[in-house]
Amino acid sequence: MGYSVAAGATGRLLFGYDSFGNVCGKKNSPVEGAPLSGQDMTQKKHVFFMNSCNLEVKDVRLSSTVLCVASCPEEQLDTLEEVQLFANTSGSFLCVYNLNSFNYTQIPNADLLCPRLPVPPSKSFPLFNRCIPQTPECYSLFASVLINDVDSLHRILSGIMSGRDTVLGLCILAFALSLAMMFTFRFITTLLVHIFIALIVLGLLFVCGVLWWLYYDYTNDLSIELDTERENMKCLLGFAIVSTVITAVLLILIYVLRKRIKLTVELLQVTNKAISSSPFLLFQPLWTFAILIFFWVLWVAVLLSLGTAGAAQVIEGGQVEYKPLLGIRYMWWYHLIGLIWTSEFILACQQMTVAGTVVTCYFNRNKSDPPDRPILSSLSILFCYHQGTVVKGSFLITVVRIPRAVLVYVYNTLKEKQDGALSRCVSHCCCCCFWCLDKCLRHLNQNAYTTTAINGTDFCTSAKDALKLLSKNSSHFSSVNCFGDFIIFLGKVLVVCFTVFGGLMAFNYHRMLQVWAIPLLLVAFFAYLVAHSFLSVFETVLDALFLCFAVDLETNDGSSEKPYFMDQEFLNFVKRINKLNTRAQRNKNSLTSEEGTELRPL
Repeated sequence: MGYSVAAGATGRLLFGYDSFGNVCGKKNSPVEGAPLSGQDMTQKKHVFFMNSCNLEVKDVRLSSTVLCVASCPEEQLDTLEEVQLFANTSGSFLCVYNLNSFNYTQIPNADLLCPRLPVPPSKSFPLFNRCIPQTPECYSLFASVLINDVDSLHRILSGIMSGRDTVLGLCILAFALSLAMMFTFRFITTLLVHIFIALIVLGLLFVCGVLWWLYYDYTNDLSIELDTERENMKCLLGFAIVSTVITAVLLILIYVLRKRIKLTVELLQVTNKAISSSPFLLFQPLWTFAILIFFWVLWVAVLLSLGTAGAAQVIEGGQVEYKPLLGIRYMWWYHLIGLIWTSEFILACQQMTVAGTVVTCYFNRNKSDPPDRPILSSLSILFCYHQGTVVKGSFLITVVRIPRAVLVYVYNTLKEKQDGALSRCVSHCCCCCFWCLDKCLRHLNQNAYTTTAINGTDFCTSAKDALKLLSKNSSHFSSVNCFGDFIIFLGKVLVVCFTVFGGLMAFNYHRMLQVWAIPLLLVAFFAYLVAHSFLSVFETVLDALFLCFAVDLETNDGSSEKPYFMDQEFLNFVKRINKLNTRAQRNKNSLTSEEGTELRPL
């Protein structure tokens, strides 16, 4: 991070730069051997191409001279006199810096130092602050050369920066939706669950329909000539297929588990009672959200520096080009690992804090006198004793996600080949296996954190003890607990659906000059993480209660000598679940007995 920030120049990417090494809109330092470098460009914030209608790429650089100007010419300039008049009236000089505006029409070779005539009308666009020609013939040539020949990393970064306001607005929308979902789960009823599931179904179907409609709109757009548009179309197809599969799976699960809704509402009400003993648990996602925002801003700043890391090199004519440093720009893979691990570590700290608070309140004999400051106590224990546990748990998730990312890259590479059907199938199956392993590890980590909060043991010992406890007591209400987790997961899906829909509508307005698939993925990732950080409070409390219940059964028998720690309402709920499970098992046994009687020979 430190090296990329020191070697990179994010300002070149954000503000644009001219052919002489000057960053537009800033005061620059001189480059040795380049006499026109080191100028004060504070008032010149726009990038102007002197030959915008005939751009060519020679030796991986543009043949046209690039200047920093105060404003873009909004009307066509046909003669040098008009260029001179525009310079005198607007203060925007379109010729090389060492040529005075008075000499535009006096020096014989001024046409070599000024833009090629006629100068088309142009308008500044927030893609490197370039002056983009507005005439159709110049625009198509300009965009096809400039955008298609910029490498992938710069296209992605430019898409992020040009849509930064949209990304920020969508992040705020995800934050507001997550807050609304958290308060919905706090005061949940059966009617709210039915309304919530109906919204989920409508949201999934709506997002799928919009994705397929946008893909159809792209395929019927005959003006698609740019790599950005083609990449957006491919990503739309991928988004549409994935969302359709996810929608089908979730709809099937909702239909199969619809009869468990009433019990799930009761379980969530028990969870809310546990939260009411320490109501500040609901504010834990706020500091998690703030820390995640700070870390992601820092991560994006380092990514921008990685994309601009290079050394200035003087070429013919006193111009400057930046030669990329070997290897540094490929370190973004390592940077991506840092994003996953650190984000998972921050979320794991929240899970550990919530689990410790629930454990402290559950194993308290006097329910009318709750412990003082359980959240602060859990935080202090976490930072003093259990940092290694959280690091190990988050590292396990990272280790599983790295092969998944590699397999996805291999799968996308093989997808373009016709003879790799078997390889594509194998890689797809491996991706599914790693996804299942990721989900199992997340559940194991959560139980390990709760066991660590109960016993104070290390990560591996806690994970082993949690597996033993869960295998012994899985018959009590694990199915209802799983459906409760499923309802909470649907809440996260609802937040992502509405955020992605807003992103599709916003990014589609600038489909031509930015790769908006990557910003949309970042927004979806951010929306899911924000929703997860808010709603995982209920999920963590639910799983911690189940594990505390298992430990309670293991160490106590309900007698006067060894009474249970659980309160009467929780005990009554467990008894109802046991009765339902016993009745279902009896019906299953009677059905098996009847079938055996019919098949027995006479």
